[in-house]
Amino acid sequence: MNADSTYPAIMRENNGSKQVNRELIGEEPLSIRIQGNPYSVVLRTPGEEIAHVAGFCLGEGIVDRPEEIATIGFCDGSDTNVVTVTLNDARKERISDLLDRRGYISQTSCGICGKELVEELRLDLQPMADTVRLETEKVLQCLLSIGDHQPLRRRTHASHASAIYDEKYRLLTAAEDVGRHNALDKAVGRLFLDRKLNQSAFLCLSSRISYELVQKAARARIPILLAVSRPTTLSVQLAQQLNMTLGCLSENDGLYVFCGEKRLITASR
Repeated sequence: MNADSTYPAIMRENNGSKQVNRELIGEEPLSIRIQGNPYSVVLRTPGEEIAHVAGFCLGEGIVDRPEEIATIGFCDGSDTNVVTVTLNDARKERISDLLDRRGYISQTSCGICGKELVEELRLDLQPMADTVRLETEKVLQCLLSIGDHQPLRRRTHASHASAIYDEKYRLLTAAEDVGRHNALDKAVGRLFLDRKLNQSAFLCLSSRISYELVQKAARARIPILLAVSRPTTLSVQLAQQLNMTLGCLSENDGLYVFCGEKRLITASR
């Protein structure tokens, strides 16, 4: 499966037109099955399906630790749009009510507006500890460099990216996708499967910060979210409840910090 393909287009400018070929980002459905049963279908850019589904399962509250996944893989070879997850017996028993629900709408993918009550979306989220202190200038530079981790965007002008860093401002992983929530699932899923998620200190996003992205970061225990665009009101409200830090670029390439500002400090000169 290709992450992008070339398509013809008519380019019109300066009162003239000509045919050109342009790369478009791929978008295909991915069916996620849990214990052999359909759980969710997401539209995503093909690639990194195993990490994507692992991050998705963490965000949904299906798993808390990698060892709770008994198996994860494609249903029929590697060129497929179906990934199935089986859980160990203890985890399967613990979340049996979640798996037995009917007419279920994924809690952390696009489309959460299908829920009747926002409180149903909160999952089992715990407030963050105040143990991280980072220099504002250094995290801002990481946010400003988000484009360095978007090769798909440079070709197609159509992808989102998520980049996760440790407390030393070192990049742990970055991922791209047509969907901002998918990009985060892929990045989180890699670290989750590699058992390195506990090294995460902050997260940079090429998109706005929406409710489900705060929820996913909270499940991954990443206390600081920075984004190119402004957060939504609902995302700030959730982040305040969970003692998280939310910020975005200001008009002059500075930072607006909407909550949790104590984690971002000014370096002494």
